[in-house]
Amino acid sequence: MGPYKKLWFTLIGVCIVMFSLLGYYGADVYRSAPPIPAQVVTQNGKLLFGKDDILDGQTAWQSVGGMQLGSIWGHGAYQAPDWTADWLHRELTAWLDLAAQEQHGQPYAQLDAVTQGGLRAQLQQEYRGNGVDADNRLTVSARRAQAMAQTAAYYDRLFSADPELRTTRQSFAMKEDTLPSAERREDMTQFFFWTAWAAATERPGSNVTYTNNWPHEPLIGNAPSSENVVWSVLSVVILLAGIGFLVWGWAFLRRHDEPQPVAPARDPLTAFALTPSQRGLGKYLFLVVALFVFQVFLGGFTAHYTVEGQHFYGIDVSQWFPYALTRTWHIQSALFWIATGFLAVGLFLAPLINGGRDPKFQRLGVDVLFWALVFVCVGSFIGNYLAIAQKMPAAWNFWLGHQGYEYIDLGRLWQILKWVGILLWLVLMLRGVLPALLKKNGEDKNLLALLTASVGAIGLFYGAGLFYGERTSLTVMEYWRWWVVHLWVEGFFEVFATVALAFVFSSMGLVSRSLATTASLASASLFLLGGIPGTFHHLYFAGTTTPVMAVGAAFSALEVVPLIVLGHEAWENWRLKTRAPWMANLKWPLLCFVAVAFWNMLGAGVFGFMINPPISLYYVQGLNTTPVHAHAALFGVYGFLALGFTLMVLRYLRPQFVFSEPLMKIGFWGLNAGLVLMIATSLLPIGLIQFHASVSEGLWYARSEAFMQQSLLQTLRWVRTFGDVVFIVGALGLAWQVVLGLMSRTPAPAPAAAQPEPA
Repeated sequence: MGPYKKLWFTLIGVCIVMFSLLGYYGADVYRSAPPIPAQVVTQNGKLLFGKDDILDGQTAWQSVGGMQLGSIWGHGAYQAPDWTADWLHRELTAWLDLAAQEQHGQPYAQLDAVTQGGLRAQLQQEYRGNGVDADNRLTVSARRAQAMAQTAAYYDRLFSADPELRTTRQSFAMKEDTLPSAERREDMTQFFFWTAWAAATERPGSNVTYTNNWPHEPLIGNAPSSENVVWSVLSVVILLAGIGFLVWGWAFLRRHDEPQPVAPARDPLTAFALTPSQRGLGKYLFLVVALFVFQVFLGGFTAHYTVEGQHFYGIDVSQWFPYALTRTWHIQSALFWIATGFLAVGLFLAPLINGGRDPKFQRLGVDVLFWALVFVCVGSFIGNYLAIAQKMPAAWNFWLGHQGYEYIDLGRLWQILKWVGILLWLVLMLRGVLPALLKKNGEDKNLLALLTASVGAIGLFYGAGLFYGERTSLTVMEYWRWWVVHLWVEGFFEVFATVALAFVFSSMGLVSRSLATTASLASASLFLLGGIPGTFHHLYFAGTTTPVMAVGAAFSALEVVPLIVLGHEAWENWRLKTRAPWMANLKWPLLCFVAVAFWNMLGAGVFGFMINPPISLYYVQGLNTTPVHAHAALFGVYGFLALGFTLMVLRYLRPQFVFSEPLMKIGFWGLNAGLVLMIATSLLPIGLIQFHASVSEGLWYARSEAFMQQSLLQTLRWVRTFGDVVFIVGALGLAWQVVLGLMSRTPAPAPAAAQPEPA
């Protein structure tokens, strides 16, 4: 460890303490998950349905796309309703009408305000009461059973081909006969009921529901809890304190007087001849841009469904490629191409770390891994199609078709094979890294050790997504899902990217190894300090208790802190281009890394914190404010990182190829401008308008057909087309540049040396 002992102990201590928090309160997630009643019966003893029926409904919901068609507890897609909030409101209004007719002989809407208030008091007393006895049996009143039956009948018609609801299905971007089996539709309605029951029923010994009073539903008094408000305020205080301490530490602890190394006369990375495994990486770069272009076109296609529902400019395509399917492919292809970009840069670095040599059979391993990636990608896409088309046997769906959970949509078998591929990548990386790490040559190995640790974390932590099953409680599933979506991606990929860039720049002789090591260790500690327990900010309303909210709110605020200084990091990276004439060859990869820092600050920082405090997320979870953060952070940060890595590897695979300035300008600036337009002219305005509706009326209304089909919101969704087109043009420009580079076989003139900018 040498001079970095304190930094290493800090990083290790952060990991131990933060994972202890994540594990300790993770056990509480298991203990406090909303119960699934063994039986749901009426007061006269009539059995309505049981636990197995509810779980069968969960699997039926998974098979139609799950979170890719509407949402549950706020997690999922945004065009169709949140089924929890929608079911709850429909059942409550049905109950009120039944009670008004029974007690007053009139519909509820025709009663005076005092009489309505009396009925709402009865409603709140019945719905917020728990009703589960010691035998885990839920008893409901005859009136509530009738309200449940009326609501279920609506959903049965909605998910079938009932012609009276065709317009509604178009508004929700649902295909006709979404779930053909009447029996499975009935099961699915029972699952929807259970999610709404957990959202309306107070947890024993508490005055809040199992979902911490989410969603906002004035009819039964679902409003932010006092703990929600307290921890929201404290999260802002913690953010400000974290920023203050970071600025002081940055000013006083950072070394200002360390001289920069003298840049070498030529790029040190070109001193090594390409190894066979490195020469085999061209197909990885082609796969990156092929999946990228595929994903971008799917994004535009899917976004168009939000205005035409079942059509693409008048052509009915929903029966073959419905919204739930194209949105699944859009997200899954993004994860595949971004991961492939990261895998490619790791495989490129491994031989360099090993002294410019390949371990035995390294090229074979690289080739096998590539075709394994292609197999998993194609196989999972076919499985998604067969599941949503309802052509796959129900018993096979979870394993081969569609798990139903956003970002982990691929069937379990494909998920396992994907992890096997990641583990193969880990083995290939370690074969190159470990010999250099264990070699006793007196060199500083701290940065290499941190790179090795981040590679190991990427290889191992994807396996967390296997800790839930097809019929696992939704609350428990969410805990493990966010281990993958948040911790694996936003935590360990962030660390790997930081360390990999530091290693590359120090290997080039542009920054000192000591500065690169210090910055990487400090950055890793800062990222993981907030990132590990910050996973809980996704679980505020997923059936967890107040401590989970407290930990999530406090530490997710700290996630934003290191993003404050990314402007300085961007400037430092960009300034490297003036350190040596040959750095002109890396202008466009460097610009991608500058874009990463900008979007990390805006997308992950500003837009992330916009929805992170519990009081904010209470109202905006499941609205278009979430894809604002998702697009800006997932593509803006990890997408540009993967593209930067792709361009950098291409630069060394084809050293004589000259990037086309016009083409790269179209690609780079088109992607950035398209992303800005997409967010500023459509997603963010829609999200803010929905936010107001959610606060004033309730979440059900902000996601309802009546609200979402207003002419203003329709126009804003059409306006998104401009941003999408600009983005698509940028994607095509950059992808074509990569293809041209890969096709280039003859030496081209070297680019003119860049003149240093004046100090």
